[in-house]
Amino acid sequence: MNTSKLWTLFAASAFFCGHLRAHPLQAEPINHAFVPTFDQFNIPQDPDESLVNGGLLLLAELNCTTCHTVPKSWEQRLKPKPGPDLSGVGSRLDSDTLWLMIRSPQSRKKGTQMPGLFAGAEGDDEKVEALVEYLSAMEWDAPQVPAGDVERGKELYHKVGCVACHEPAKDVRPPKVAADAEVEKPGDASVPIALADAYSFTALSHFLKNPLAMRPAGRMPDLRLTAQESSDIAAYLHTGRVAEKATARAALKLPKQSAEKGREIFEQMNCIACHKSGPQSIVVPAFAGSGKTKPLKSLSPTKGCLAEKQPSGTPRFDLNDLQKRALTLALALIQKEDAPKLTAQESVDWQMTRLNCYACHDRDGKGGPDPARLQYFGVNDPGAESLGQLANIPPALDKVGRKLTHGWFEKILWGLDGSVRPYMDTHMPSFGREQTEMLITWLNEADALEKPFKIDVTGLAKHHRAELGRQLLGAKGLACVACHGLKDRKSLGPPVIRLTHTTERLQPEYFKELLLNPQVTQPGTVMPPMFVGRKSADKDIESIWTYLREVEGQPLPEGLMSSEDFELKPDVQKRVIIFRSFIEGVGTHAIGVGFPGGLNAAFDAKTSRWTLLWKGRFLDAMSNWQDRSMPPIKPLGTDLKPLPPSTTERTYLGYTLAKDGTPTFKYLENGQQVEDTLRPVKGGFEQIITINGKQTKETLSW
Repeated sequence: MNTSKLWTLFAASAFFCGHLRAHPLQAEPINHAFVPTFDQFNIPQDPDESLVNGGLLLLAELNCTTCHTVPKSWEQRLKPKPGPDLSGVGSRLDSDTLWLMIRSPQSRKKGTQMPGLFAGAEGDDEKVEALVEYLSAMEWDAPQVPAGDVERGKELYHKVGCVACHEPAKDVRPPKVAADAEVEKPGDASVPIALADAYSFTALSHFLKNPLAMRPAGRMPDLRLTAQESSDIAAYLHTGRVAEKATARAALKLPKQSAEKGREIFEQMNCIACHKSGPQSIVVPAFAGSGKTKPLKSLSPTKGCLAEKQPSGTPRFDLNDLQKRALTLALALIQKEDAPKLTAQESVDWQMTRLNCYACHDRDGKGGPDPARLQYFGVNDPGAESLGQLANIPPALDKVGRKLTHGWFEKILWGLDGSVRPYMDTHMPSFGREQTEMLITWLNEADALEKPFKIDVTGLAKHHRAELGRQLLGAKGLACVACHGLKDRKSLGPPVIRLTHTTERLQPEYFKELLLNPQVTQPGTVMPPMFVGRKSADKDIESIWTYLREVEGQPLPEGLMSSEDFELKPDVQKRVIIFRSFIEGVGTHAIGVGFPGGLNAAFDAKTSRWTLLWKGRFLDAMSNWQDRSMPPIKPLGTDLKPLPPSTTERTYLGYTLAKDGTPTFKYLENGQQVEDTLRPVKGGFEQIITINGKQTKETLSW
């Protein structure tokens, strides 16, 4: 081996040895089935009437109801979640990892919610081996993924939101923690990622790019990573990776089992209650039961899964004492009475608890990031630092049901580019449509006001003029542009939410509610109460709404606008631009035609003739949009060449456009229809005149 290769291996070994001790995979082990929000919101001192809700959460999240039928009134609340899709699992995990995970899930992956089904009874070893053969045969064509960068992955892991649930590495110092200060350790346990090192690099990168394809329940949401970001994080999680070998499996020296036998055992052990295992497989419908298990109404809190020891075939979750107490209370409640009807707010809280939205978001005083995790949430724009925690903390969800439109909820929840905080490093994840669609309706109902604010957005009132709204937003109006950007322009000050999609994003009633009393509507906001005591507040707010609704066709407010915004640039648009206006040297009926490449011409519709040619820049439309007197605009280029007037009378008939935007003007001359086109050629224009199908060509040059 040459010296450079030897050094590379030595450097890599030193890096791995130094970093593995601080790696997220070295998180404090969890010795029970880990449901994050159960551990976060329940403690042993809780009274029974509170802890019973934690028991209901466990029944749903541990998928008890895939096997045990549920009374009708409890079905919606205790709906089980789909387990990981095992299609292609043979390409993601090697056979030893599969064996370890099936034989004793809690030993291979501390904190897993997957129950163990094998207690060492006679024949168990052969069953486990057969299941491994069956699952190992499920392979896929490995996707192409980019190579990963460990250091970049380490940075991304700690800033895009992974650490909201998973363990931060001990050797990563949050950006605002002093160099000599001790980094606070999360108070809540971290969701285990102990299988990350078992996945192949390709499989892990692919999983991080689209986790919902393999885990449709959304408990590992889609962080909307690029393919490169996914590979970078995968490379970081593979730091010092050493595949675990199943030595006990090798010692058994079992005869090879058939995949077909494994498929039969997969069904017999009721694995199909949670898992799909291929494109043709079907998960048993919720609440169908296996035919061998008792309904929840008949369960004993001291037997089965809740017994001290489970025989082979009975799920073993390794529950702790608090979980057993909570489940006992939940079973007693279900066996005693029908489910109470949840309010919309209770339904929102229930689903947010199941999805662990509270890891990032606060709603009505519940949830929000653990302070030790929050210190990793950063910004990518130094100007946002002046906003304090409003810049880096995901927003509180109070009143969000009356704030966002249905369309914008879909954008945010389903990963359709609904982000309006580009300065925030943390990504808003997608949990999947099936897991979140119901939240929109519940939030709308939960947050509705009995008497919504009244706002007229018809656009029919006299004050519904976009120009009035533009002036109010501008630097000489209410100076909203001091904080808010618009379109591609940043604000003049701190980079808060841009206003470009306001009317698409916000419900108009909430828009008015926020502007009239920002501190009450959105506590902690830095928005000043500009409309308090303002007699024209109602009309002004409606004018601003009108402008924002029509913003795509309007000039920017003063302060964000520059003279370049009005210049028409054929080279930038890469097509012919036609602009009707009062052009100096042409007249009040001028039609300017700008061609990519820097040649321009003007046609006078009053006399039906080409009147002016020039080179370079085209036209500035500012006076058309800004000055009511409409003074003539001047060509911006050079080498202006006036053309001679026509000697005959002509009648203008309009023009047609070619695919590239080139106009052909039509007019009557001497009783005949004429088609007149200019096309750029070397040294000038070629003028093409067509009369009765016959063409003549002439070169117009300088």
